[in-house]
Amino acid sequence: MIHEYDVVVVGGGIAGLYTALTAAEQCRVAVVSKVHVTRSHSVAAQGGIAASLGNEEEDHWEWHMYDTVKGSDYLADQDATEILAKEAPNAIIALEHMGVPFTRNAQGKIEQRRFGGHTRNYGEAPAKRACYVSDRTGRAIMDTLYDRCIAKGVDMYNEVFILKLLFSSNHCCGVAGYDIATCEPQVFHAKAIVLATGGCGKIYKTTSNGYASTGDGFALALDSLIPLEDMEFVQFHPTGIYGLGILISEAARGEGGVLRNGLGERFMERYAPNLKDLAPRDIISRAILTEIKEGRGVEGKDYVHLDLREIGKERLAQKLPEISFFIKTYLGIDPSETPVPVAPTCHYMMGGIPTDTEGRVLIDETGTVLPGVFAVGECACVSVHGANRLGCNSLIDLVVFGCRTGINVAKHAKEKDLPPIPQQAESIVVDKVNSLLDCSGNERVPVLREAMQRLMTEKCSVFRNGDDLGQALEEIRQLEKRCLNVGLANKSKIFNYELEEALELGNMLKTAEAIVFSALQRNESRGAHYRSDYPERNDEEWLKHTLVYMAPQGLKTAYKPIAITRFPPEKRRY
Repeated sequence: MIHEYDVVVVGGGIAGLYTALTAAEQCRVAVVSKVHVTRSHSVAAQGGIAASLGNEEEDHWEWHMYDTVKGSDYLADQDATEILAKEAPNAIIALEHMGVPFTRNAQGKIEQRRFGGHTRNYGEAPAKRACYVSDRTGRAIMDTLYDRCIAKGVDMYNEVFILKLLFSSNHCCGVAGYDIATCEPQVFHAKAIVLATGGCGKIYKTTSNGYASTGDGFALALDSLIPLEDMEFVQFHPTGIYGLGILISEAARGEGGVLRNGLGERFMERYAPNLKDLAPRDIISRAILTEIKEGRGVEGKDYVHLDLREIGKERLAQKLPEISFFIKTYLGIDPSETPVPVAPTCHYMMGGIPTDTEGRVLIDETGTVLPGVFAVGECACVSVHGANRLGCNSLIDLVVFGCRTGINVAKHAKEKDLPPIPQQAESIVVDKVNSLLDCSGNERVPVLREAMQRLMTEKCSVFRNGDDLGQALEEIRQLEKRCLNVGLANKSKIFNYELEEALELGNMLKTAEAIVFSALQRNESRGAHYRSDYPERNDEEWLKHTLVYMAPQGLKTAYKPIAITRFPPEKRRY
């Protein structure tokens, strides 16, 4: 079946919905998602959304920009970061006017709390900058945007898996995929395609990401010879529930929670004397693993404690109800009485599909625009997060650049005619699906997926080195070859989730190879990328963005400069 629209957004999280809602003011818009839209991973965002409203104490967008640039270890593009910080306050007001029920303070204003890496007066002390809805901020924003999109007439296509970007004369003209319920091909013919497919946390064994975070947008880009930018920078959130990876938001530390090692020490004072437990995530994740490595884990095990007892039962119930529920459900303990075992969990991709500040996809180091295709959200790299994202900057990134992308994609659709679509679009999907269903190979998806997750966790995690990365690259490529011989036990075309998982595995392996390959090239430590064989940041050689391309002979790299405007690189001190 072929559907025609002005704009098609692939992915139904906050970035995709905000883009769709903005574009729908002028265009016919569809959102296509492989899960039901309201189950997109954006709903998992707990702690807040950053903006220098100054409702609790003095704050300025310049301070927010500085913190973001410094937190990025100076890899963020400062022109884009300035846009993020400047437009954040008005973006919060826009969300409020849509109906997002932000938590209020005694004066009736949107309440704000502290979050890691956010400071006042250029690093002087922690700042209250995170606006929030209890600890369900992502859920509240998602539900509001979804309702608005439905009211605006945006069409929702749930459980449709997109397999390919379509092009006509070097202009993106649509996407092709299949209906998960029936395996029937679904082709979307449009003037503009927006990729908003989220991250790829399921590449790792332990992650805060939902099951749908399998790097589909990254793989779509690589297959279309679009580069990926800064893929070596993978954020590990310091406080995942031990053994599960379920997130305990930074809001828990913003409300007064502290990290303690096996000796009961508040160890972050050693690593970040000023910000302590509210230092940036890369610093805290390395600190936790260093404590464990040096024998100060709890009872000699590979976790530390997050102590929330001083917050008190009443305040936990008021400010962190969902987190308290998770802890009680999965660990069987009361966080107001017992410290919580935590360890770093794969959380966020700083890198992604290169875009400009209007969401247009860029295909080389000189900034050439690929007509008709846009990207926004975690799958995009604009780059406002650089080598390490600050907490609460993800949601504001989705909103600010979702709005900007929506405006620009609508303008593009108004100015352009609908390009022709390849005649073989449906057959591409049918051939891909049937080749997997008909294959009688002896490899199994769960076996290969577990091998990939174990490999990435052991060799390309918080700490890395050249030998491990080289071995990981070789083994990932072996897994990709084995993936060609996957046989499915389920041959049905009705809700065949084994088929879906096989396609997702291929996407994850391509993305994993890009991550490892990029990490192997960058011979320095910066932000979330820590090389034990190159432990120092090297601005002279590596103050630049990595681009990785798919080429006939395999992956290749190129580099492009960082936009530095207000804040020259300096040593990070917290």
